[in-house]
Parts: sequence; structure tokens; C-alpha cells
Amino acid sequence: MADEQQKQVDDSEFLEITRDPARARVMRTALEQIAAGGRAGPLKEMAEEVLSGRLGLRQATTISAYADPLIEEFQTFKQEWDSLSEKEREERAAEGARYIEDQRQELDAPHGAAHTGSGHSTKARHHGSGWSL
Repeated sequence: MADEQQKQVDDSEFLEITRDPARARVMRTALEQIAAGGRAGPLKEMAEEVLSGRLGLRQATTISAYADPLIEEFQTFKQEWDSLSEKEREERAAEGARYIEDQRQELDAPHGAAHTGSGHSTKARHHGSGWSL
């Protein structure tokens, strides 16, 4: 287990996709929650593979065993979002914006550097070249 923790990617893995350190942190945290969740299945496996560095997120989304359930989850989210009132959507959007701003402030704080992999290259390990199936 401890060895698995050492191999875990940091926020920089997601900077190419998010182009924002706070959003990269949110993405990594979301994947950690999926990986730690009690529900087994392809999305949990995908999250574990991405977090371990064995698979890049962009690559994972091209694998139908992961992409298909991901699309299903997004469709469920979209249906739930569409069922909300305009006011509820605005409230949730504002809550999300506050959460990202909180992450940004935490990253800017002196102690935040320890959580972001500072000192590591900001180039993600999985930049799309050199992979084949």
C-alpha cells in the first residue's frame, strides 16, 4: 500500500487538461474520491490507473471500457442538472466557483506548495506521445 501511495501522481498531471492549478487539484481530488469509493467497476479502475500514473486521463477516455461508463455518468449528471431550477443551478455553480477559489487560495498559501508537487516538472507524464496499445 505505501509503495502504491508513492507512485501516485500529483496535480501537475492534470495541468495540461485544466490549465489551472486549482482545477487540476479538484480533478485529482475527484479521481481520488472515485478510486476510494466503495463501488467497484470500470470508473474506479480508471481512476486508480490514472492516479497511479500507469495511464493518462486523456488516454483513459479513449478506452471504451472506461469511456462508455463515463459517458453514462455524464448523462445522469446532465439529466439531474436539467431537472434543477435556474436558481438551483446558479447556486450550485456559485458553490463550485467558491470551492475552486478556496483551492486556489490554499495553493497560494505557503503550506499549499507541499500538496501540489512543487519542485516537480509541470509537464504531465502523459502528454500523448509514446503510447500504443
